[in-house]
Amino acid sequence: MSLDVSPALLEQAERGEVDEAAFVDCVRTSLPFAWDMISTLVARLQVDGGEFADNTTPPPDEQARGQLLRALASDAIRGALERHFGVKLAFQNCHRVAVFPLGATSEPSLKRFTSIRGQILNQSPELRDC
Repeated sequence: MSLDVSPALLEQAERGEVDEAAFVDCVRTSLPFAWDMISTLVARLQVDGGEFADNTTPPPDEQARGQLLRALASDAIRGALERHFGVKLAFQNCHRVAVFPLGATSEPSLKRFTSIRGQILNQSPELRDC
């Protein structure tokens, strides 16, 4: 799943610096499943508080899965989303995405989530093809 880059945004990139807000909007419109998942997790974290908010429901189809992978596998997209939402994103597999508040208080939870142990404990036979 590629981004649907407008001619104006492409022209910006060709000239030099790209407006990050325009890039984030391109991500929002190009990867709506990923955007909705991340924004829902951010809202849940803000409302419920806690150490982090995560998703454990697999994407409904391969297109949605591709959007999520594209958003989190790209350093540029992931970084722009983290700055936009003011969170740290963590990713264990094709659907286990978590958002962590920025700051030292979230570091222990983030380290546990992103550890080798955390990755192993999140595996199951159902996720082998994910």
